[in-house]
Amino acid sequence: MKKENSDIHQAIHDSGLFYWQVALEYGLNDGNFSRTLRKELSAAKKAKILEIIQNSKNTRSKLID
Repeated sequence: MKKENSDIHQAIHDSGLFYWQVALEYGLNDGNFSRTLRKELSAAKKAKILEIIQNSKNTRSKLID
């Protein structure tokens, strides 16, 4: 069985971010964000979350460097 929103889960994992960090930027608390990911999201919502992950990852890497 394929996990819903597996691309988002993988992007968060690969970025080294925590779910609560992405949820905060998305405007939800971590519990609600996790529940949101249980059902497949629309392309627009996925794009927004993936953009948040990319931006947060870039910001994080600048802080580390």
